[in-house]
Amino acid sequence: MNMGEKTLTGAQLLRHPMLIGGDWVWAASGETLAVENPARREIFAEVPRGGAVEVDLAVDKALEAFISWRKVPPRERGRLLMRIADGIDARHEEIARTVATETGNALRTQARPETKAAAEMFRYFGGLSGELKGETLPFSDDLLSYTQREPLGVVAAVIPWNAPFLLAAVKIAPALCAGNTMVMKTAEDAPLAVLMLAEICAEHLPPGVVNMLTGTGPECGAPLINHPKVAKLSFTGSTAVGKLVMEAAAKRILPVSLELGGKSPSIVFPDADEDWVVDGIISAMRFTRQSQSCTAGSRLFLHRKIYDGFLERLADKASKLRLGDPLAEDTDIGAIINEKQFKKVCGYVEEGLQQKGSRLVMGGLPDKDGPLSAGYFMRPTAFAQAENDWRLAREEIFGPVLVAIPWEDEADVVKMANDSHYGLAAYIWTHDIGKALRTARDVEAGWVQINQGAGQLPGHSYGGYKQSGLGREFSLSAMLDSFTQSKNITVNLTR
Repeated sequence: MNMGEKTLTGAQLLRHPMLIGGDWVWAASGETLAVENPARREIFAEVPRGGAVEVDLAVDKALEAFISWRKVPPRERGRLLMRIADGIDARHEEIARTVATETGNALRTQARPETKAAAEMFRYFGGLSGELKGETLPFSDDLLSYTQREPLGVVAAVIPWNAPFLLAAVKIAPALCAGNTMVMKTAEDAPLAVLMLAEICAEHLPPGVVNMLTGTGPECGAPLINHPKVAKLSFTGSTAVGKLVMEAAAKRILPVSLELGGKSPSIVFPDADEDWVVDGIISAMRFTRQSQSCTAGSRLFLHRKIYDGFLERLADKASKLRLGDPLAEDTDIGAIINEKQFKKVCGYVEEGLQQKGSRLVMGGLPDKDGPLSAGYFMRPTAFAQAENDWRLAREEIFGPVLVAIPWEDEADVVKMANDSHYGLAAYIWTHDIGKALRTARDVEAGWVQINQGAGQLPGHSYGGYKQSGLGREFSLSAMLDSFTQSKNITVNLTR
């Protein structure tokens, strides 16, 4: 524990066990993990420090439940997902406040919308339960050949801390709809809201269909992704850890879904020098989530004709976003998740300040004293005169640091946008539909938005190119590709 952390004691400390096979349990070792409120640098909860023993038990329980769960009629599985959505709605405010407290994400701008989106994700996949169907193949009159979709088995899922409740729903809902069972490891920094989701799931599902573990990556996550009885790996997180997950899948020839990092370009054409575009850039940069998002449009490619004026308006609007207590209704931006990430982001800002030729447009290093110094708070920051080969323009910072890169030629800006080992999201801003569609066609990203910087919606095909991942989420096709396998059956009708 760091000396700067405060810890609640006794009855003040919230304690929550994990879910295995329908039972709420603590780690066999008796060890726990502390959960910190990043806005106060205060330990306010503890959860079990699960390990290989708990992973073995959870996978066995999930495998046992799979035998009967896969035989539940798909539409009945869908109805159960709908009830889970209703259960989320019934506890909406409680869940949202928990998300805000453990992640530092602002209640009004982030935690409540995240909770609502998670409920909609369960409703969306609940409604798709009747679409788990195959196709007939017309070989000849004497052959009946058809395919059918079958579940994979036990899905091992690992989620990050930046939007934990929604990302848990994104994995649980389609996996269960398709007839799989789930063992999920929560993010150690933000496990509580996801454990509340496990409570709701346990109210409506047979024991063992959803199992929720808490623990560290090496002690709990690694045994889970390497478990021999797991049939599928689904991971959202950093590219570095994603490579380890892919390596674990390769050893056993397992299907794997990876939603990894990003360094997303936001390309503004000169005809889009308008206030609504400034608002869109703020949204795409995810400033109200402290830019702790893999889709953050952190490389801003501004046409040279509008460069200086656009940045002035961006700085003016971003400076009006209120930074502070995540639970306050007037807060727009909350706190960075933990001290490690906070120091990492500060390091990038310090490098930007020392970068030759750079100009700080807004933000900078955090306050050393005053109310904001009590938590991991950072203002939206932007550097001008940036170049695409800067470290700040190439590495995923996962914090509110934007670099603004000037451009003049359309072909050159697309080349710069693609000069990255990431390829998750991209944003294009112009009234010229030809330029917009041409750029969307040529940019190397799996999820492209034109003239908006909003988040994912149920039904989007969401996923990355290059080292931003494999597979897709959020959609019907993603569910079928990620959580089912296709079997072909051919019958000779003349015998």
